[in-house]
Amino acid sequence: MLKLFTTGFWEAIARVILRNKIFILIAIVLATVFFSMQWKHMRFTYTEANMLPDDHEVNVVYNDFLKVFGEEGNLIVLGVKDSTLFSVKQLNAWNNLAESFKAYDEVETVLSIKDLQKLVKNTKKEQFDLEPFIKDSISSIKQINTLQNELFEKYPFYDNFLFNAETKTIRTAIYLKKDIVNTSARKDFIIEDLEVKINTFETETGLDVRVSGMPYIRTLNSQNIVDEIGLFIGAALLVTSLIFFLFFRSFRATFISLIVVCVGVMWTFGILGLLGYEITVLTALIPPLIIVIGIPNCIFLINKYQHEVRSHGNKVKSLQRVITKVGNATLMTNVTTASGFATFILTESKLLKEFGIVASLSILAIFILCLLIIPIMYTFLPYPKKRHLEHLNKRWIGGFVDWMERMVKHKKITIYVTALILIIGSMIGMNQIKISGSLIEDMPKDKQFFKDIRFFEDEFNGIMPLEIMVDTKRKKGVMKLATLKRINELETLIEETPELSKPISVVSLVKYSKQAYYNGNPKYYQLPTSQENSFILSYAKNSSSDIDLLKNFVDSTGQYARITTFMKDIGTAKMERIQENLQHKIDKVFPKERYQVTMTGKALVFQKGTKYLVRNLVISLTLAIFLISLFMAYLFRSFRMIIVSLIPNLLPLLVTAGLMGYVGVPIKPSTILVFSIAFGISVDDTIHFLAKYRQELQANHWKIRKSVYAALRETGVSMFYTSIVLFFGFSVFTISSFGGTVALGALVSITLLFAMLSNLLLLPSLLLSLERNIANKEVLRKPTIDIIPSEDDDAEIDSENEE
Repeated sequence: MLKLFTTGFWEAIARVILRNKIFILIAIVLATVFFSMQWKHMRFTYTEANMLPDDHEVNVVYNDFLKVFGEEGNLIVLGVKDSTLFSVKQLNAWNNLAESFKAYDEVETVLSIKDLQKLVKNTKKEQFDLEPFIKDSISSIKQINTLQNELFEKYPFYDNFLFNAETKTIRTAIYLKKDIVNTSARKDFIIEDLEVKINTFETETGLDVRVSGMPYIRTLNSQNIVDEIGLFIGAALLVTSLIFFLFFRSFRATFISLIVVCVGVMWTFGILGLLGYEITVLTALIPPLIIVIGIPNCIFLINKYQHEVRSHGNKVKSLQRVITKVGNATLMTNVTTASGFATFILTESKLLKEFGIVASLSILAIFILCLLIIPIMYTFLPYPKKRHLEHLNKRWIGGFVDWMERMVKHKKITIYVTALILIIGSMIGMNQIKISGSLIEDMPKDKQFFKDIRFFEDEFNGIMPLEIMVDTKRKKGVMKLATLKRINELETLIEETPELSKPISVVSLVKYSKQAYYNGNPKYYQLPTSQENSFILSYAKNSSSDIDLLKNFVDSTGQYARITTFMKDIGTAKMERIQENLQHKIDKVFPKERYQVTMTGKALVFQKGTKYLVRNLVISLTLAIFLISLFMAYLFRSFRMIIVSLIPNLLPLLVTAGLMGYVGVPIKPSTILVFSIAFGISVDDTIHFLAKYRQELQANHWKIRKSVYAALRETGVSMFYTSIVLFFGFSVFTISSFGGTVALGALVSITLLFAMLSNLLLLPSLLLSLERNIANKEVLRKPTIDIIPSEDDDAEIDSENEE
């Protein structure tokens, strides 16, 4: 009964589409206009994607830190390593460049060599005064030599902050206002003002200015994401349409397919705008993905139409059969593909949820567009010409089909042994996979801003902030000598860690105060003793508020202290070891009943987010397998068929995981997507093959071998076509400048290629080997849903039409 309802349902759908074609086209145009109007609501991300749930402990700690000290990633640094800088003209130009940024509304503070001031003891007033190192401008080489001598030799307080005493590298620090750091105003300032000024300065002075800092990196990285969306869409359209034309040799068919996927892309952008989601490094992949997934739908529908036209020459009947015979199969395959993406919705990560929602909705949308636009367009067009149908002879692909049939007939043992070797080798490779939680690993390594990151890592040990917040649990507890000594002990460990920069905290200011009290003698740059502490602090209290050089490192109540260090781009394993060492020291030095010490910062949040995503990968992939297993059970009502259908699709995933281990591609946010995406797409081939196999069983009176070979010859060609489109379509992502996107494209392409071979060689071999166990199952005779209607169903439809 359900079988007849299904056939009747698709026959009714075909009638609705073909009889209301003008109305449907108008509806599609209006929907496209509506989605186009939503584009204005699209937002581009202005910060790193947070992969953790909002209520995750790591996010809670980070947000608590932001409440006390505000946005931590608001520092832009400019650096120069050039001996010619230390000349009157060049150094004045450098200081003037820094001074010019103070006039911008987006800038909170600028610190350069000219802004540095000495802390000087005023015995008469019993206070500290500030005296600038440079009063006005540099007028002589003697002044420069004195400045270098004082800064590099006498004042360790500033060392590794605005200069590197060993390499003579000079920095300028620009602090943006915290309320604009994660807004479009940041982008406008950096792209339109900062970069223009620096380029002009480089032209005038011949100095090579290096620029970095999290706001700068985020801005240029986001701009690259935006720039690559158009590149991906253009490349995907070019590659897929070229392959499509080579298959069909028809400009008409190619043009129709391009219309369908272009409308699909417009709808995808509209969905992003309608839902108010940001365009991130993941959601930027969806528009080209829709092109790559949409073209195979077009291949199935147009191929079927041309088959039918060649068979009986009736255009209306051909279009009706396209919808009734291929519509169901295409729906099933698109649902399984969408399911692979939809599993990300069930994760706790906002980033993955948004990706899963937009991708799954867009895949279902492109299916609807294909089913509506292609048959309607062909009703207005003349019959295909003879040359457009020549590809149906499939002579050029005959050799490949013959090879597959020979392998399945005579080389089943070879196929099984090869599969077993691949499984063993893949499991060995899987053990070598590493997890990467690096913030910058996926960034384009050929871009200047990435080279500048490495420059600042070499000169100042990194630019990624690692924050430690000390809660003394009482007001003014930070300035107690016991607390300062504990912070100093922790800072000693940080200084001894090569991957971390010199820490900045209130301890540095207190040490500087003691040095100033002893008339600037650098050997007194240390914490005061308990006897010294009282009168040195009295000097500090009598000083003006302008001397509060590190006001960002103690909160207004004096209860919270902040230690900031900067981290190199290191592997996840190293980062975890450093974190463990620091935590061990914290537990030892700060009694839990008196202090609460937390570590946070963007680098740490990102690393924890990556580990969290790995756990979600297992969940999402398991869900994908479970959902598709339920789907197969509903279709075929046979546990054995579920096992037979899953094996050829799990093998390519194992091979890919093993390949990642051998090649050294780590698990990271971008490569995590590979498995669920590839599994959702590759299972489509299995559904097509098994559906055709069941149909052949009925046509060949339940003769297993004959049915397997017939299904292989029939579906092998279309599976080859679509796999080639998918392979080259996903290969488009390898032109990206982002390492993660390149890895995603290459890995999905390889996985789908293995999946095609697995479904064309291993699947039919399993069916032949297990024929006694699955041959006479009633469920295969009468499945829950007819994916491909039989010829008897066609006869029923034709007779109804004639009536």
